[in-house]
Amino acid sequence: MSTTQHAALDQWVADHFAEETAFLQQLVRVPTDTPPGNNAPHAERTAELLRAWGWEVESHPVPAAEVRAAGLETLTNLIVRRRYGPGGPTIALNAHGDVVPPGEGWTHNPYGAEIVDGKMYGRATAVSKCDFATYTHAVRALEAVARPTRGCIELHFTYDEEFGGELGPGWLLSHGLTKPDLMIAAGFSYQVVTAHNGCLQLEVTVQGDMAHAAIPDSGIDALQGAVHILGALYRLNADYLQVRSNVSGITHPYLNVGLIQGGTNTNVVPGKVVFKLDRRMIPEENPAEVEASLRQTIAQAATSFAPPRGGKALQVEVRRILLAQALKPLPGNQPLVTALQQHAQAVFGEPVPAVGTPLYTDVRLYGERGIPGVIYGAGPRTVRESNAKRADEHIVLADLQRATCVIARTLADLLNT
Repeated sequence: MSTTQHAALDQWVADHFAEETAFLQQLVRVPTDTPPGNNAPHAERTAELLRAWGWEVESHPVPAAEVRAAGLETLTNLIVRRRYGPGGPTIALNAHGDVVPPGEGWTHNPYGAEIVDGKMYGRATAVSKCDFATYTHAVRALEAVARPTRGCIELHFTYDEEFGGELGPGWLLSHGLTKPDLMIAAGFSYQVVTAHNGCLQLEVTVQGDMAHAAIPDSGIDALQGAVHILGALYRLNADYLQVRSNVSGITHPYLNVGLIQGGTNTNVVPGKVVFKLDRRMIPEENPAEVEASLRQTIAQAATSFAPPRGGKALQVEVRRILLAQALKPLPGNQPLVTALQQHAQAVFGEPVPAVGTPLYTDVRLYGERGIPGVIYGAGPRTVRESNAKRADEHIVLADLQRATCVIARTLADLLNT
């Protein structure tokens, strides 16, 4: 496309930005806290708003048994297919509507979508309901200005990214409901993300022998055993500092224990403790080897924990609860990267690097199936700046508008209009 046409796309976005802002506000005002994960109502509201434009929207409810097995309540994924003609690529745009609960410390209503000083506040304003708005309005601009005659754009709005994505993009892909040629997923405006870490999560159950606190030697303290195992695990982080990634933006592996539960009462020696660990894997690591190493560390630590004289040995069970593969750049992603970098620099007035991120995302599920993808959308330079997953999450509206222009220009180029 010519610079004149690019300018026309930018102008359309500017002229309709009040509509885009109002659209995002309506999405933020429908809670999608996950857990508990009652997200079908948000999908219904999103579909209602899109159908008001005359768009056809496919609703794909995931069977209740699968949803409950994943620890969620309701889940409906949406696909919008905008077909323009034979030839040309099918490009998918994916954003997720599920979010972590708001938590404490908010100075704005987390579901109010309040606008103050050019920022919209609310849970999911930055991650990633904002890109429901970015992607839909980029497509509207494309169709109004460029009027493509070839290719297809698909919008994938899904609702289980916080739980790994298997019932969102993974479910759509495994059921043969989509197979795009290229894809872009929700992200931030000042970098094009081409790779990300993998994640392995394990649940470790430490079983001791409950006893009265007045005679602790008559039992086996599962909490002390768990502390012994945790010490061995945390010591691994010193070793991980020496394992460096070659991907810009990604440093080294690391391990975190984010949840510990156990015990019965203050006057009882704990008989059972459960903790969950999160091991981030750089793209160069082999997930099977990482898991085997962790299991070995846990087993050795459990064996070395000394029970009371004559007592039973500590029993430990390890269960994998999540394996998210790392995203590695696929050769076919270069047209996406080139177009996004070119237009982001033009719109934002500064170079936008192509880098990796230590996060893990749904994009890996497309990559595992050979679909080249990148991460780009509306948002600041870092997750911290947006307060994503923290109090007072927000999106700078200027970033939302400019990112919409970048996506519209990129789609126009890729569809060769």
